[in-house]
Amino acid sequence: MEPVLNISAYLFTRITDREQLRPVLRERAGAAGLKGTILLAEEGINMFLAGEAEAVRGFAGALRGDPRFASLTTKESWSLEQPFRKLLVKLKREIIRMDHPTIRPGQERAPAVTPHTLKRWLDQGHDDDGREVVMLDTRNAFEVDYGTFEGAIDWRIERFTQFPDAADTHRDALDGKTVVSFCTGGIRCEKAAIHLREEGIDALQLDGGILGYFEAVGEAHYDGECFVFDERESLGPDLTPRRSSQ
Repeated sequence: MEPVLNISAYLFTRITDREQLRPVLRERAGAAGLKGTILLAEEGINMFLAGEAEAVRGFAGALRGDPRFASLTTKESWSLEQPFRKLLVKLKREIIRMDHPTIRPGQERAPAVTPHTLKRWLDQGHDDDGREVVMLDTRNAFEVDYGTFEGAIDWRIERFTQFPDAADTHRDALDGKTVVSFCTGGIRCEKAAIHLREEGIDALQLDGGILGYFEAVGEAHYDGECFVFDERESLGPDLTPRRSSQ
């Protein structure tokens, strides 16, 4: 097994002491020899960290000791080298910017579909109620170009703040169908699904995003790789780096 453990994790949960929490997490992660980025906002936490396996898992486990983060789940992958150059802990207005302050996943999550259920729907060509399933890629256009689900809708957005307007413009393509929004790890597609449901679209989020799907079922119905925001550049369905090793 490769020596560097990479994790991605996010959780929508109310954080009222971001300023006090920031130095605590920075000191704890630094002492563990971890590198990567931790984002803290009033709406929750988002992090990408890498280091020695026991240290990474220990940091995540300690974080779950705080009741606010007890339900935090991590997605793991491995690399031969440390993909991050330094450790950053930042305060943000949102852990993923959408500029729609009424969208608060910490208060009510959008319904999710598991990777295994989604694969079954895609295998059979419809959901369990016989409705057409539409895969909606909520990522930026350059990310989509690395790979996406077969037949997925791609609105070629350049940043996530454009998603609400794009959804309004292309609403007719979604009406009357079971829409599954997806992204890299789950954070953008969770906000996207909530927004779509507020607009009357029957939308679900892919639980765990593309990386969770890869981990659970592999490459079925997916074409290409998944862009990741570190020096590995992209991961294949087996969760190993592709382009950075070429």
